[in-house]
Amino acid sequence: MEKDLREETYDTKTRGRQRLPAARPAGEGRYLVALLNGQLHLSYALELPERPSEVQRAFKIAPQASFALSVKNPEKPSPPGLGLGQDQEPDYPDRLQREFRGRRFAREDIKLLDVQGAEFILVGARTDPEKAYNIDLDVEKEDERHSEMLRELKMAKSRHPIEPLFSGEWA
Repeated sequence: MEKDLREETYDTKTRGRQRLPAARPAGEGRYLVALLNGQLHLSYALELPERPSEVQRAFKIAPQASFALSVKNPEKPSPPGLGLGQDQEPDYPDRLQREFRGRRFAREDIKLLDVQGAEFILVGARTDPEKAYNIDLDVEKEDERHSEMLRELKMAKSRHPIEPLFSGEWA
């Protein structure tokens, strides 16, 4: 995954050499995907930066949020111009494809997300997931030396500027 986040240069016929900067983190936190009352939910709480700032506001990253999550049935068409191409759509085994029961979306089986190319939608839910769903996202204090995300994604600080993560400002 880290390779996909690196800086990239490429050539075009009309604009010449182009540079796509390396991806850089805009937040780090804890998340939870849970099945509650027959509906998948994604909830998160930011750990970094401690106080959201300009970068997080620009991307509408709230300090804490929760979403209802539904997975798209690849056998149902997407609206024109949306979704993955046919060659990128997930190929669900029969057992998982049956979870859709002919509907456009399924919301009951987290295993549907484990298939490459799975598409999903997020619909904003309650504003305080810990109270609404009786969960504990266990936010920890972190700093540049102890950032779990950088280790887990094997992101080299030299290739992926991390200033926005700690300052909340653009790099």
